[in-house]
Amino acid sequence: MFVHKIDEEVSLKLIELKDAERIFELTNNSREYLREWLPWLDTVTKIEDTKDYIKLSLKGFAENKSLNTVILFNGEIVGVADYHTINWSHKFAYIGYWLGEKYQGKGIMTKVAKALTDYAFNELKLNRVEIRVAVENKKSRAIPERLGFVNEGRIRQAEWLYDHYVDHIVYGMLAEDWNKK
Repeated sequence: MFVHKIDEEVSLKLIELKDAERIFELTNNSREYLREWLPWLDTVTKIEDTKDYIKLSLKGFAENKSLNTVILFNGEIVGVADYHTINWSHKFAYIGYWLGEKYQGKGIMTKVAKALTDYAFNELKLNRVEIRVAVENKKSRAIPERLGFVNEGRIRQAEWLYDHYVDHIVYGMLAEDWNKK
């Protein structure tokens, strides 16, 4: 099983079906907060929806196409972070993440994004990592900016968010630039 210790407080663990109850609880408790930027909240209304997501995640992992992890903070699940897609032909991955509302502002997600980026380059031997973020999502945009990702441009109307489109900023990092740091 995939487990990646980041520091004494934060680690990542491959998502498992036994995590469904906690992930659903975390989603439910942060629903209004998360809904501002995540388009899937209305499709997760019962624990079975979370279980279906986990099964799909595990299938992607088994097929070597993605890696979905839970974020552990002092041993407690506080969010999810993943490589949405791992493209082995072109050697790149997309990182995605969300954190329960009460765990914001502790530096957790910056540590997680840094660890996933480092793992992608140094363990998986990928060449490129992308993080795509809604233009107005300043908290989420601060993460790749803090880590030195390059703002590579804006994708207009990249995502339908309940009743409107949002533009995304594409942040990219190359292995050669990451490893120079």
